[in-house]
Formats: sequence, C-alpha cells, structure tokens
Amino acid sequence: MEADELRIGTAEREEAARLLADHFGMGRITPDEYETRVTDAYAATTLGGLRPLFRDLPPPHPGFFGPAPPYAQPTMQLPMYAPPVANPYAPPPTPYAPPMPYAPVPYSYRSKTVAGVLQIVLPFGVGRFYTGQVGLGLLQLFVVLVTGIGFLWPMIDGVMLLKDGGLDAQGRPLRP
Repeated sequence: MEADELRIGTAEREEAARLLADHFGMGRITPDEYETRVTDAYAATTLGGLRPLFRDLPPPHPGFFGPAPPYAQPTMQLPMYAPPVANPYAPPPTPYAPPMPYAPVPYSYRSKTVAGVLQIVLPFGVGRFYTGQVGLGLLQLFVVLVTGIGFLWPMIDGVMLLKDGGLDAQGRPLRP
C-alpha cells in the first residue's frame, strides 16, 4: 500500500488546518487560498489528499508526512515569536523602600477627653460605650453592679484615657 493511500483521522486534519493557519498568519497564502485549503483539508480522507495543500509552502508541514527532505530541513529552530524585550524607555526599577515609621493614621471622630470625663463622672463604663467598645463597657457595668468597689476600674480607665488616649472600636486612635 502506498503512503498516500493511508487513511487519516480528525487529528491529522486538525493539525493540517492549524499549520495552514500558521502559514496564513505569516502572509504566505491569501485569505481565499486559506479558506479553500482548510476546506480541502477537512474533506481529505487520505494522506494523498493533504500533500498538495503543502506542496508550494515551506516548512512546517504536518509531522505525519514523514521527515522532510534534507534540503528543506532547517539548520536551526527559530522561535515563532520573539522573547519579550525590556522597554528601554521605562524608568529604572526602584529598590524597596520600607514604609514610613510614622505614617499618618486617621483619627477617630470621637474624643479622648470626652471618653475620659465620661468614665470618671459616670463610673460604670459609659466612656467605653462612647468609644464604641461595647463589650468592655458591658464588662465594666457588670463589675460595678456586682461588686461594690468595682467603680475603681472605670475611674482608673478614665484617667488613662485622658492621659494616653485610646482606640475606638475600629482601632483608630481617639482624637486629642
């Protein structure tokens, strides 16, 4: 049996169509020729039906045609697409700069003075309710109601708020 009489399958037809698309993309065949050749490739049933489609084209040819003649084999495989080249006009890369140690932090809209005074004047966690720390405020309220001397904790907390400030429920520092 001759090689051209061997039947081909879908994989061979698709490889031929893909290679024809490559040749079309390189400008070797016109759009009309491409359409005609791809239609013929999908209609082919034997190797002999595909060979004429590549006869006037340089490699690459389908691999199932067998090895190319020695005069048609390239001496070096060239990439189809060139590797990316760095932009010569781009600015040079900057070394990593650590963040500023004193980056500006957004302040809360609540005041540390108001929170401290509320803690001292109403010593059952009202200042912590004001800052949005409801859990701490409820704990201070519970300690004051259950124990008689629990009011010392909210008062000391109020003095600390006046002296050092604190954080609101979102973790932002209280406004001075």
